[in-house]
Amino acid sequence: MPESAPIPSGRPHSAAFWFGASRALRSRVKVLPEHARGHNRALVLETLYHAGPMSRADLARATGLTRVTVSELVAELIDDAIVRATGMREVTGPGKPAALVDVDRGGHHIVGIDMFASDVFSGALLTLDGEVIVRDTVERPADDDGDATLAAVLDLAKRLIAASDRPLLGVGIGTQGLVDPDGTVLSSPNHGWHDLPLQRHASAELGLPVIVRNDANAAALAEYTFGSGSGDFVLIAIGRGVGAGIVSGGQLLTGSRFAAGEIGHVVIGTDSGPRCVCGRNGCLEAWVNVVRLTAAIAEAPEERDRILRDAGERLGIALAPILAALDLSDIVVSGPDELLTDAFFQAVVDTLQARTLEGVFDDVSVRRTAQTEIVLRGAAVAVLSDQLGIS
Repeated sequence: MPESAPIPSGRPHSAAFWFGASRALRSRVKVLPEHARGHNRALVLETLYHAGPMSRADLARATGLTRVTVSELVAELIDDAIVRATGMREVTGPGKPAALVDVDRGGHHIVGIDMFASDVFSGALLTLDGEVIVRDTVERPADDDGDATLAAVLDLAKRLIAASDRPLLGVGIGTQGLVDPDGTVLSSPNHGWHDLPLQRHASAELGLPVIVRNDANAAALAEYTFGSGSGDFVLIAIGRGVGAGIVSGGQLLTGSRFAAGEIGHVVIGTDSGPRCVCGRNGCLEAWVNVVRLTAAIAEAPEERDRILRDAGERLGIALAPILAALDLSDIVVSGPDELLTDAFFQAVVDTLQARTLEGVFDDVSVRRTAQTEIVLRGAAVAVLSDQLGIS
């Protein structure tokens, strides 16, 4: 029977842990014998990525694989320029020092693209460790011009690809809307896209592996993998729209229709409300998007706290049934600092307490993410996971 073992939790290492504490998402998929080598390869990479330089003996102990298997895999990964030798471990006593290996974190680059902001699409060239090498942006086209939006994204990706002086692992794109596992954007009203095979089209155009994910799901993956998200949390991304990425029991939830977390187009309240890009009135993202809130505050700056309290209350109304249904422990919010004020967060907390069973959810954390460029990094994690099995 071929060797296999569950992917272990990542362990901090000062030299390799640029993002902070990290864990692999739990998998329910059984490893079949014919897939064992690929699984073991990913297991070695996952362990090295999160633990930092290790000897082959260390890797064998950490993964549960034999030293022969580890040595073969490490040799293969060195030949592929994914792993490199880092020198010898210092020893103070007798015995031969061990040779250390590590993921070659600067040997390849990843392109990450974030389509969530209200005015521009942002992109970056990143190392495998998530360090940004080059940043770039393009102006966001009109919402209903899907062709112009596609052209802008591809142009941004091509510019970043041209800026790299290393082999590229792939391109990750975080987009608003419903995205299936093959990277087809089933519906994205904010981009004017319907049934667009973005992943396939972009890969053919760019000549590289391309991974397309819903932007809020990408952000949730980054928060779980590199941030301080627990195994049960919802990440709310507030930009031109509002999206949610949900992790429950260590699993990123996508749903049978790939619509888990699509709370932006849930109608909030019975007071009609502003017109939404989807054509209805009173959707959550019509109330709470960055463009509307910024304009409202600019028009009446003395009403700033009231406007943000109302936004927080609307968000709390949407979150209360999700919190109760999934028994989540943590609500993380990503968005502009100038809008995520104490007034906003207090309104979310007050609304949740008023709309859930008294005393049960009093200890739920509602907080701002500590991460920056979270969708960009989430897009990079999607590429790492798809190409190397690292999460």
